[in-house]
Amino acid sequence: MNRVIGVGGIFLRARDPAALGAWYRRHLGIDVQSWGGAVFRWGDGAGDPANGTTVWSVGDGGNFAPSTAPFMVNYRVADLHGLLELLRAEGCEVLDAAEESEFGIFGWVMDPEGNKVELWQPPTGA
Repeated sequence: MNRVIGVGGIFLRARDPAALGAWYRRHLGIDVQSWGGAVFRWGDGAGDPANGTTVWSVGDGGNFAPSTAPFMVNYRVADLHGLLELLRAEGCEVLDAAEESEFGIFGWVMDPEGNKVELWQPPTGA
């Protein structure tokens, strides 16, 4: 079974998300949008567009709980439910609820250091 097949997003906790987003916009040129993040479109080795994106976002980190880390990484997976079942069987701390939306299916597991890891199965064709 494939496990992680890509990085779907990187999320940063900030005391002042707007100010931190402005810093990244000004100094690193990240096109931070009004929702607090940016979308990086994937490309192949020749620079041509490829199917996929990676989201980068700054926020208050409320959705990182129970982790206290200042970040959360979202990993793209092909079979979320199968992977969560496998992780449970391997003794990993899988958080109970998976969520489904128009953006795909999301699930979470805690790593041994207490970091919440988000797993994302994009919608079919995305």
